[in-house]
Amino acid sequence: MLILRAFAGLTLAFNHGLHKLPPSERFISGVHEMGFPVPEVFAYAAGFSEFGGGILLSMGLGTRLSSFFILATMIVAVFIRHANDPFGGSRELAALYGIVAVMFMITGPGRFSVDAMLRRQYGQLFR
Repeated sequence: MLILRAFAGLTLAFNHGLHKLPPSERFISGVHEMGFPVPEVFAYAAGFSEFGGGILLSMGLGTRLSSFFILATMIVAVFIRHANDPFGGSRELAALYGIVAVMFMITGPGRFSVDAMLRRQYGQLFR
């Protein structure tokens, strides 16, 4: 779990999310073309979901919540942004990140995570 969480989270954060913060005019324009209202806000949300969510996922901190936001961003990528791409490029990668997010939403972060450490230390407060 640790290896998958760290690899998926860090590659998402640094290969995809970092380049979206702050969002470029081109990225904001792409968000606008997808039909989102207030494209600047949604562009920042996508960047924070990928970068911040990836960092949190890699640490195993707020794993289920960060995975939810990653999944939401990947759903947009797979079914809207890359809907016309052949499966095998950007669409496949977004689907893979989305499936990893679903897996961590279901299973949680695993034994070697900040969430597990907090749960051991503070018990029910972090369940």
